[in-house]
Amino acid sequence: MPFKISKPTSLASESPETLLRDLRSRKIQGLLSHQADILRDYINTAIDKPDVAFQLPTGSGKTLVGLLLGEWRRRNFKERIVYLCPTNQLVHQVSEQANTSYGMRVIPFTGRKADYEGSAKNDYLNSDAIAITSYSALFNVRPFFENPNIIILDDAHAAESYISSQWSLRIERFNDQHRNLFIALTGLLRPVISHTDYQRMTGEDSSLWDITWVDKLPTPLFFNLIPEITGAIEAHIGDSNLVYPWKLIKDHLHACHIYISSREILIRPLIPATSTHTPFTGAKQRVYMSATLGEGGDLERISGRKDIYRLRVPQGWDKQGIGRRLFILPERSLSEEAQDELTVTMMSRTGRSLVLCPDDRSASNIRELISQKIDFPTFEASEIELSKEPFISRDQAVAVIAGRYDGIDFPNDECRLLIVHGLPRATNLQERFIISRMGAVALLSDRILTRIVQAFGRCTRAATDFAAVVIRGEELNTFIMTRERRSFLHPELQAELEFGIEQSRNKTVAEFTENLDLFLRQGKEWAEADEYLISLRKDLVQKQLPGSDNLRAAVSHEIDYQTALWQGDYVLALEATRKVLTELKAPDLIGYRALWSYLAGSAAWLAT
Repeated sequence: MPFKISKPTSLASESPETLLRDLRSRKIQGLLSHQADILRDYINTAIDKPDVAFQLPTGSGKTLVGLLLGEWRRRNFKERIVYLCPTNQLVHQVSEQANTSYGMRVIPFTGRKADYEGSAKNDYLNSDAIAITSYSALFNVRPFFENPNIIILDDAHAAESYISSQWSLRIERFNDQHRNLFIALTGLLRPVISHTDYQRMTGEDSSLWDITWVDKLPTPLFFNLIPEITGAIEAHIGDSNLVYPWKLIKDHLHACHIYISSREILIRPLIPATSTHTPFTGAKQRVYMSATLGEGGDLERISGRKDIYRLRVPQGWDKQGIGRRLFILPERSLSEEAQDELTVTMMSRTGRSLVLCPDDRSASNIRELISQKIDFPTFEASEIELSKEPFISRDQAVAVIAGRYDGIDFPNDECRLLIVHGLPRATNLQERFIISRMGAVALLSDRILTRIVQAFGRCTRAATDFAAVVIRGEELNTFIMTRERRSFLHPELQAELEFGIEQSRNKTVAEFTENLDLFLRQGKEWAEADEYLISLRKDLVQKQLPGSDNLRAAVSHEIDYQTALWQGDYVLALEATRKVLTELKAPDLIGYRALWSYLAGSAAWLAT
């Protein structure tokens, strides 16, 4: 068989915009103005910057912007492009969009590395196609994607748990694989914790305080116990899923903190040690895409990267959002029992609904309510993460998702009713400790607001999409009802919430249900309400969280502290803490300043 010799061709394009026009098999007409603005700004100001971020509202087409940017770089510079998604379900969703709607050939990589197809691996390695995969496929001990040139991080605001998990030893008391290790570590800690705390870690949960209790072992006590803790972990870790993070942190426990609770022990560094992960830091560029980037350096804390350059928000998107939501706050008018009645009535009315709640206990209570009242089938995140088909193929079903406010989308008719049950506060023990024991709510306010925005947007994924959003739970209701807290949200969302608060006053179950029906019909009555919403939005502005400037100025020193501590340079770590404390001046940051004062003392103690 003769050799195949191809004539040289040039696939390079002048810009991502011109590239899209050359993708003849695409099903979309072209870029929207805000998408073009982002890409032009990238080409003009950020093409060579190591870390770049841009912000677009959920449903405004940032996936197309990211894919087009990656495809343009792949063709022009022959670079290996890895596009990261939070979940495997989103990996397949993005891949389908790229291949069928955008006219790009991309390859999804999910499952075990050993099961990746040889041809797919070779196409990625030779820069013949973009690789679409999950965060966990890159952030692990030995990833297949060991030397990407460009990494595009979708939903970067939600990446903290996916990134930090690589350096987090999360030992769960009621996990069969972890139980013996939890018992062994609890026994080691018994002499250095109070009798009450030991009882919490070994007895039955007797109160809400026991369930939510969290503490951090003081650094000197933890440091002196490192040999015994290491021995216990080595003896009991077995072949559990803890093996991989343990490999990365076992020689760096001096740079970690140990958090304890009645159900879990967590050992991790304050900031993920991403500087040690070559597949991430070795890339020529990292591009972070988000619905909300925040102003206080939270993206830098999540990624462990300093000096992330932010592209400008396109004109108009500081006021306008995507889709339309009718917020319903039944707590404003109804008793707890009547709220439950309204919830199941609305579920029956809409057929398919989504419930987001903070923990497994809340999810269990919701499933029990559904079982008793309407007996609809319910689905957990694990049952619909790979495919939503089991849920959306039914006319009557409820997806009950615990502790997850991102990653699974339900556009258009897939779901018209969203119930958000409880405030999405801390999602791990470190966050819970910082909020509840240090009182440093200001640090995580950005993250909490982001989770609220993400939660509210799960069922409105396009400009013409619409969904009703029911607010349940005293803490979330209090947050929403507090006007100054709403002022930190996008003007569109502020207007929708103000309208919802206004419409939820002095309502019966029947009146709430009638409003839902009018909204779902999207007729003349709702058109008038929508015009009123737009007029409300006009005079609203989004305020900056208190202390954001200080937090942004401090974050580079925080990362320096973590890097120095990881390397065992306690003197340099101490110097970094002093610089952090110099920046944390705002009164609202007193709790976070207290934490860093403690970390400074710990670094000084270690240095001696």
